[in-house]
This record gives sequence, C-alpha cells and structure tokens, in this order.
Amino acid sequence: MAGGGTGGHVIPAVAVAEQLRALGHSSVFVGTHRGLEAAIVPRAGFPIEWIEIGGLQNVGLAQSVRTIAQLPLSVYRSLSVLRRHRAAAVFSMGGYVAAPVMFAAVLAGTPMVLMEPNAMPGLVARRFASRVSRALVSFEQALAFFPPGRAEITGLPVRQAFFDVPPRPAEAQFSVLLTGGSRGSEALNRAAEESWPLFRAAALPLRFTLQCGAAAHPELSRAFGESGLEGEVLPFIDDMAAAYAAADLVVSRSGAGAVSELAAAGRPSLLVPFPQAADDHQRHNAEALQRAGAACMILQRDWSGRTLFESVCELMRHRPRLREMSLAARALARPGAAHRAAQLLVELASAR
Repeated sequence: MAGGGTGGHVIPAVAVAEQLRALGHSSVFVGTHRGLEAAIVPRAGFPIEWIEIGGLQNVGLAQSVRTIAQLPLSVYRSLSVLRRHRAAAVFSMGGYVAAPVMFAAVLAGTPMVLMEPNAMPGLVARRFASRVSRALVSFEQALAFFPPGRAEITGLPVRQAFFDVPPRPAEAQFSVLLTGGSRGSEALNRAAEESWPLFRAAALPLRFTLQCGAAAHPELSRAFGESGLEGEVLPFIDDMAAAYAAADLVVSRSGAGAVSELAAAGRPSLLVPFPQAADDHQRHNAEALQRAGAACMILQRDWSGRTLFESVCELMRHRPRLREMSLAARALARPGAAHRAAQLLVELASAR
C-alpha cells in the first residue's frame, strides 16, 4: 500500500486495506515517519515499513535536490519490502511517498492499481500512467491521461455516513458550514470574519458554523461571539457527515476528499480552490463540480468577506437552484470504490 504524507493519500488506502482484510488478504504500507501514515496506519492495525523521501513540487531547490538524492535508496528499500513480503500486487494513491514504491514495482514486475482522485492527475500518476495495470479515477476528464481501456471511474472511498446524509428540508433558517479542512484555512477564516458584520446588518435568518483550526480558534471564537450571529466557531469537527447534514450550503476548499464527501452527501457547495495545490488540482476539481451544476467556484484572488456575503445571499434567494445543485452533487457520488480497488488487486494477484 503506497501513498502517504496527507490524510487524502492515507485514509483511502486504509479503506482499501480494510476491504482486503475482510477478503482474507494481508497488506503492508510503505511510508515516512513525517507523514500522517505514521499515526493513521498503526492505529488501523496494519504494519508499515519506512522510507525517506520528500516532495519535488512547490518545495524549492534545496528540497528538490535532497529528494533526488534520496530516491535511489528509497527505491532499493521499497524493492526489498516487495520481495521480503512477497507482494502480489501494489496499490498506490500517488504522491511523492508512493513514487519509490511504484518504481520498485516496475522493476519487480509487480502489477499496480493506482487510484487518482483528482480531475488533474498528479505528477507521479502522470509519470506512471503507462505502467499501471489499472487506474481508478474520480473524474471523467482524468481518463484521458491513461492508456485506453486501462482506467475506470470509481470515485474515492468515502465513509458510508456521508452517503446516508438525507436531503436537507427547506427551513426558514439558512445554515452555512464553512470549513478549510482540519487545520483551517487562513483565507477562508479571514473572509468569514469579514462577512459577519455584513450578515448581522442584513438581519438574515442564518446560522453560521465555522471549522477554523486550533490555532485560529481563540481569536475567531471571540470575534464571532461579539458578532451577534447565531452559530458556532469550532477548532475541529469530529463528525463531518453530521455537520453536512445540518447545512444548506457548504463553503470549502476543493481537495479530492472534500469534493468526494460533498458528492456523497449531496450537498451544494461554494468552492474556493487552494491556489498553491500541486498542478492546480483543486481548481480542476472545483471546475468539474461547477460544470456538473453541483457547486459554484470562486478563485482565491476574488475571495473576500463581501464575496462570501453576496454569494450566500444570492443562493438564499434561489432555493430551487440549491435543490438542483444538491441533486447534481449526489449524481456524482460513487459508492463502493474501496471494494472495487480490493477486487482488482485480488484479480491481478491471482492472474500473476
């Protein structure tokens, strides 16, 4: 199981490993001590082997040189892991942590299944596109990056709780959930704070929930308390599916995990792509949802408290459009991604 660094790479891989375990097969992860895999994988009950590797995109010259220097040894160690565990197949979520394992799989002739959750495949996915046995993607436009007949649309593994979110009933009070991820987003937090006086002056029947991250919570919680608005500011939301269920509109970044959860929950969204994301993949994700009619996209250069206020007011005035966005979002949802990945891995291993 190759893929680490962020939760977006690790959590789907764990979901696939759990499906394999249910089918009677074992999995071993390869990752770094610095990534979230160091905490998530052992907690899920899977073994993990360690390599040292860094990124190549948006990291500066010094880190790029260091990564290139680390690559030969990390490939050698990955090859050793494959041989020692007699790996029958490799599952990859892409990203820099997966690259040495994928190199090793090519050298060993081990079949690979790659899951690419973004509309614009990442650098590693593009480089290995012709080498993977099967690619599992979330967006139709990503199919073009892989050899014909070798890719299929499965979506990203998403917890069942998101698929179980019921349609939002029309109520007098409009509920907005704004989340910049588990650590929050400075740009989204700043716009939220700027918007509160505008919402207060408009005297709208609105409830505002902000997940802001632990660092920003003390200041923003105090400012929200002084705003006079109904709602809450939280450092972290444990049950995001429940938070989606209580929201008429979700304001969010557009990482692969976020857009997959929005689709599964059938929630209309206002998406603000993170402009420094590798290959600008968050913008491509947001554009895909916008083209489907499931979301509105605002680029960060155009983002402000005024923009947030005006966008929410516009959608509040057009509730039928929100219902259409909700239906369009749910039409993009694809359950069973983890099971399909596990099924393909077993098939490839058996054929080998």
